[in-house]
Amino acid sequence: MANTLILILGDQLTPELPSLQGVTPDKTVVLMAEVVGEASYVRHHKKKIAFLFSAMRHFAEELRLAGWQVDYVQLNDAGNCGSLAGELLRAAERHGAAHIRVTEPGEWRVLQGLQALDTALDIEILPDDRFIASHAEFNSWAEGRKALRMEYFYREMRRKTGLLMDGEQPEGGQWNFDHDNRKAAERDLLMPQPLRFAPDAVTREVIDLVEARFADHFGTLEPFWFATTRADAKAAFAYFLKTALPYFGDYQDAMLAGEKFLYHAVVSLYLNCGLLDPLEMCRAVEAEYREGRVPLNAAEGFIRQIIGWREYVRGIYWREGPDYVHRNALNATRPLPDFYWSADTKMACIKACVEQTREEAYAHHIQRLMVTGNFALLAGVDPFELHEWYLAVYADAYEWVEAPNTVGMSQFADGGLLASKPYVASGAYIDRMSDYCGSCSYNVKAKAGRKACPFNYLYWDFIARHHDRLKGNPRMAQMVRNYDRFSDERKREIAADAADFLASLVGSA
Repeated sequence: MANTLILILGDQLTPELPSLQGVTPDKTVVLMAEVVGEASYVRHHKKKIAFLFSAMRHFAEELRLAGWQVDYVQLNDAGNCGSLAGELLRAAERHGAAHIRVTEPGEWRVLQGLQALDTALDIEILPDDRFIASHAEFNSWAEGRKALRMEYFYREMRRKTGLLMDGEQPEGGQWNFDHDNRKAAERDLLMPQPLRFAPDAVTREVIDLVEARFADHFGTLEPFWFATTRADAKAAFAYFLKTALPYFGDYQDAMLAGEKFLYHAVVSLYLNCGLLDPLEMCRAVEAEYREGRVPLNAAEGFIRQIIGWREYVRGIYWREGPDYVHRNALNATRPLPDFYWSADTKMACIKACVEQTREEAYAHHIQRLMVTGNFALLAGVDPFELHEWYLAVYADAYEWVEAPNTVGMSQFADGGLLASKPYVASGAYIDRMSDYCGSCSYNVKAKAGRKACPFNYLYWDFIARHHDRLKGNPRMAQMVRNYDRFSDERKREIAADAADFLASLVGSA
């Protein structure tokens, strides 16, 4: 019989997890469970499910080797009830556990489910200290501020960690080198590929399981090359440091057809499930800069993503509460177009990003923000539907990190709490930062008519629809004034082109 039962979730694959501290393995049982409810509350990408189930199985073995007794419930085990709550109740009875420990989940949905069990079980929920800023620390920073801008929070995190600091001042005399990180990539650049790992027997068994149980979910399973152990995840990050980090900053916002990864790390899935430690990663990046192997703009750009943006969106998610995902400040109600699942569209940029997402369960942040997100915002897509799409299709997506990025940054659905402006752009931006437009059926230079890039007239249609709101936004007011100078004929042309195109979005465009 166990005095204590410790529940470990699929994104808590960390040996130093708070719930594992202060207890002795001989009187403790660790519970891990693969449940259909977590795999299908949104229809998660098949690669995402396979990655997490395999990583969970490998972590369970890591714990066993460290002396822990692990009760691991596999998806096909007899009696698996399909829900975390049900498996927790079954395990508590099975082991006669008087006390349950769990590290705080990363989603309101899971936290509320555990809290609902409080009358049936003695559950202790511990703060997740794997982040640099606690909830209290973030709320203290946010209290009384009119705008919660990431840049100022990021500076506090730099001071707290000492990363890239020169005494009390930022290394290089400025906090942010983002203006240096907007180069368009060229075909003659030699771009490394992320380190790939052949599936071992455990992973191969999981792949077969997922193909059998989740055959109708989005995405392809093969080839499967993700790391599923801590050692392999660390090797993947070390490989990025040596091969891609030096150019990460310069080409952070670039996009190239057929080049899925460019100089990105492709390790966020390992970080967000607990296989990698954020501060350890940032210190390794800083060391590369200090040793003269990478430029400052690359090191700063990467560190900002981790201790700035990642910590900031987590703070927003927990501060704003469970209803944040339903905000819709722009009253966008259009259903998510079918081509977000099928890639059946003539828009080369959308097609490339969706096809890549289907194949890899991955797209980098500019593909998400300025292609699929930008289009959804311009077209007036329901932000909750887009939120659920992002949550489902990306291997690194958990609601705490995905929802603020979608609802706030991408769709401006929180009314500007997170972003200072709607992140909208015409086809010119995509043309400047990618080579998608060269092979597109639409003409990115054309402003009107059936052959014109839809991003062009949808951009101005968005400005027209939200004219009164945007004219008061300092970063959008000039675009509103530009629209106001259009002739009535041009305005009618924009409205007609947009209406015709949007009417076609039930199927493919």
